[in-house]
Amino acid sequence: MELFDIGANLTHESFAGDLDAVLQRADDAGVVRMVVTGADERGSRKALALAERFPGRLYATAGVHPHVASDASDDVIANLRELASHDAVVAVGEAGLDFNRDFSPRDSQRDLFERQLQLAIELGMSVFAHERDAHGAFVEILRPLRDRLGAIVVHCFTGTAEELDAYLDLDCHIGITGWICDERRGHHMHDFVSRVPTDRLMIETDAPYLLPRDLKPRPKSRRNEPSYLPHILETLARIRGEPPERLARATTETANAFFGL
Repeated sequence: MELFDIGANLTHESFAGDLDAVLQRADDAGVVRMVVTGADERGSRKALALAERFPGRLYATAGVHPHVASDASDDVIANLRELASHDAVVAVGEAGLDFNRDFSPRDSQRDLFERQLQLAIELGMSVFAHERDAHGAFVEILRPLRDRLGAIVVHCFTGTAEELDAYLDLDCHIGITGWICDERRGHHMHDFVSRVPTDRLMIETDAPYLLPRDLKPRPKSRRNEPSYLPHILETLARIRGEPPERLARATTETANAFFGL
């Protein structure tokens, strides 16, 4: 099976000492393509540099996460526009809203989310979006712009059935992580994740975060990495009642189409 991890934070400091080994394990596990998430201006530059080191295998996003929206520079959109001009950058983001912790004021989050959506419209690029505990405000901003936007994925979806239906009604793609393997927090999704059409379903690790809780044997490190993507796929396939090989092929084809590869 060839898999595509649409969201991995490979510029995270936890990968600094053994990134080559991490990539080799991913390759051994059949994870042939990965998108390195850009979560702020500096991180987006690092994601691009990493993607350019591994052409055809790694790609990057360019964006500012809502956690750090208030720290964005005055030139943030110009900086993201320049980064997005590089072939290895395949989406604007990680952009969105996070009202779970409110690390940035909500007004700052809303403003920068809309500005990044406008940039995606200008550039004709896909959007890699983040939403946590902010569904209503997210939809309020997205809906009036949706007809002008291209593809958008709500990455690391962890919401309710009603929220999923609303995103599907807005023609959003859905990214599923190891959250679905968490019996404490992700089990509710088992009841409705089959509603996502295969041509709008993608998988991701969000490494180094969200290590699947049911991995056996349990890794000594709490760090998640792309080589664990097959476990997420197999869990998702079991829940959806689909052969893993078919779901692997479908999610990889969907990801390639979403990112224009």
